[in-house]
Amino acid sequence: MKLTELDPALRKLRLSGMADHLEMRILEAQKSHWAPIDLVSVLVQDELTRRGDRLLERRIKQARFRDSGKTLDGFDFAFNAKIDRALVFELASGRFLTQADDALFLGPPGTGKSHLVQAIGLAVIHQGHRVAYREVHTLLEELADATLDGTRKEYLAEMASVPLLLLDDLGMRKLPTTAAEDLLELIMRRYERASTLITSNRPVEDWGRLLGDTAAVTAMLDRLLHHGHVVQCGPKSWRTRQPGLSKAKAAR
Repeated sequence: MKLTELDPALRKLRLSGMADHLEMRILEAQKSHWAPIDLVSVLVQDELTRRGDRLLERRIKQARFRDSGKTLDGFDFAFNAKIDRALVFELASGRFLTQADDALFLGPPGTGKSHLVQAIGLAVIHQGHRVAYREVHTLLEELADATLDGTRKEYLAEMASVPLLLLDDLGMRKLPTTAAEDLLELIMRRYERASTLITSNRPVEDWGRLLGDTAAVTAMLDRLLHHGHVVQCGPKSWRTRQPGLSKAKAAR
C-alpha cells in the first residue's frame, strides 16, 4: 500500500493520530534507522496521545465550567492567607475521590471560592475523572425542567453518578421552595458514592433559613460533613482589588 493510500485508510479506521504523523515518522525512521517495531510503537503512541487529548477536551466541555482555564497556579493564596493551602492542594490531587469525601468552601463574595473549586475540578479531569459544574440555581432549574418533561429520574441519575460534582454560589440567588428537598435528594444519592464540592457566601448556620427547610438542610449537612472538609475563604475580596473600588467603598 502506498503512502497516499495509507493516510485515508488510517483515517477511515479512525486512526487520525497515526495519519497526522505518518509521513514525519517514516522520515524519522529512515533517518535514524529505526526497527519496524519502533516505528509502529511511535505511531501507536501518537494515536494514544491524540485520543487522550480529545478525551480531555471533551470532558472539559462536558463539565461546563463557568470560567474556563482556572488553575491553582493562577490563584493568589497570599491575598487570603487564612485559606488552608495544603488542604486545597490535597483536594486537587484527587485522592479524596477514592473515599467519596466532600468539601464546603465558605466565605464572602469575591474571596476565590469559585476559582478554587473550578481549579480543583480541572485538575481532577486531567487525572482522568469526569466532573460536572453547576451553579446551584442552574442545577435546580435543570431539575425542574426535567421534572416537567418526565426525565427527572434520568437527570438525577446522571448528576448522582458523576465522580465529582461542583455546586457553586449557594446563597447568591433566591431559590425555589423545593430547593432543600431537591438538594437533599441529590446529596443522599451521592453520599459515600461520589464527591461533592459546594461553595456558599453564607455560613452553614444560615442554610436552614436560606433554603426554608431546616430539617432537610440538617440532614444534608450531616451527610456532607460526615466525610467532609471545610475550606474557609476570606475575609478579603478580590473585587476590592480593582482600581478605585476600595476607595469608592470607603467613601460610602
